[in-house]
Amino acid sequence: MTEEEKRAGAREWVGLAVLVLPCVLASMDMAVMFITLPSLTTDLGPSSSEQLWIMDTYGFLLAGLLITMGTLGDRFGRRRVLLTGAAAFGAASVLAACSTSPETLIAARALLGIAGATLAPSTLSLIRSMFRDPAQRATAVGVWTAGFAGGAVLGPIIGGLLLEHFWWGSVFLINVPVMVLLLILGPLLLTEHRDPEPGRFDLLGAAMSLVAVLGVIYGIKAMAEHGFGWIPLTCCATGLAVGAAFLRRQHRAANPMIDMALFGTRRFTVPLLINALATFGLVGFSLFNWQFMQLVLGMDPLEAAVWSLPTFLVMPLGIALATAIAPRIGQHNVIAAGLLVATTGYVTLALLQADSHIVHLVSGMAIVSIGIGAVSAVVTEVILSAAPPERAGAASAMAETSAEFGGALGIAILGSIGTAFYRSELTDKAPDALTPKALDVARSTLGGAVETAATLPRSTAESLRNVAFDAFAREARIAALLSAVLMTGAAILIATLLRTTRTRPSPLDSQTAAEQGDGDRTRPPHSPATPS
Repeated sequence: MTEEEKRAGAREWVGLAVLVLPCVLASMDMAVMFITLPSLTTDLGPSSSEQLWIMDTYGFLLAGLLITMGTLGDRFGRRRVLLTGAAAFGAASVLAACSTSPETLIAARALLGIAGATLAPSTLSLIRSMFRDPAQRATAVGVWTAGFAGGAVLGPIIGGLLLEHFWWGSVFLINVPVMVLLLILGPLLLTEHRDPEPGRFDLLGAAMSLVAVLGVIYGIKAMAEHGFGWIPLTCCATGLAVGAAFLRRQHRAANPMIDMALFGTRRFTVPLLINALATFGLVGFSLFNWQFMQLVLGMDPLEAAVWSLPTFLVMPLGIALATAIAPRIGQHNVIAAGLLVATTGYVTLALLQADSHIVHLVSGMAIVSIGIGAVSAVVTEVILSAAPPERAGAASAMAETSAEFGGALGIAILGSIGTAFYRSELTDKAPDALTPKALDVARSTLGGAVETAATLPRSTAESLRNVAFDAFAREARIAALLSAVLMTGAAILIATLLRTTRTRPSPLDSQTAAEQGDGDRTRPPHSPATPS
């Protein structure tokens, strides 16, 4: 295949726009619940346990099924899996919007998570197949990355605007027209791609991967919310044990879900680790970011979401810069530079005080966003290019799963460390007038301290708020400092371990091109990988 034949045309770029739409919505659906929960709680009256399941079910099932859905795409066709998932996502959105009980909404959120798990690996693996030119593929992956990041920021903003005029179910109904558009345009613009020799689907392996991911992520989240206990520790231990058994099974299976040979190359394993570390800091610190704006600075959710816009708007800058200079200086150098830029942002955030202006917080997060945007776009493209085309779905799923684990660990570890410092400072400096019960509530979370202060006399309330805000600012500084150290270590790691590897094109790209000749375009008509 000539270089000219490799280059994508207008159809592929329009197809990319179609692929980005479901990614934006999948990301929005995770973020929008933060602003929607109060409204639906008033309407449906869920218990505290049901509220947690409404919030978490979507993310748990999405993370747990990424590997399975990526493998299904490789086997049955990525476009087919994507369109099936889109139809299910739209139907589940209608069910969620029309829910009249907490149980129905939890079930709808579960269906949304299952359908959402098809979107990320299918769209990313289709990009791998549609854009064969490495430079174009890097740009396409950058656009895809921006779509996911944009959804997380736009979710609260769009949700807030809808809740100003409509009922809480409207935040789910916005998914429907986009999914209908995808179902119409997908068959016209997206060609089908699949593994020509997929082998037998490993149903037991799929179940094991689900249990492993769900166990670990649920355990980590439970520890972040409630501290160490036998239930979260048991969940983590069970997940890790099942995960180890799953990996052993993949080594021995005739038709494994994951090509374990990929893990023998630094070009695949190191970017996976970097992807997890980048998400660790970004998601972990976002926990402090939102609380600082709403509780310390007193913003309502919509105002806080608007102030978060710069974080989203600058991310394409990092993605564009990374995509432009990667062919010149090497992907590993771009990733290392992006991590160091993120480090600068975290150092800025490590200077945060309780009386800091919102510009301080937003500027620090914007710098982090530029760096992580650069890292995410290039790292994802490296992971994709390290895998052969027939395994693109599984590789895409591994990239997303590493990000999910990184985010869960970030919330758990940074949250737990920060909470320990917060509680210690509240115990030492809280006003003496507080009753033991009020002190216990104030020590639990910053929100608890704010609620407690609202019930106290003015002078005591002001004193408690000042102590709580100072303690929380210290908590945020520690989280930012730890993130800065991790980003610096990650930059050193990738500069050291990937320094001698080839970047573009990858050896597997060359091997695949040699094996396929003209690639999917010249396969026999009966081949399952023939574009349709």
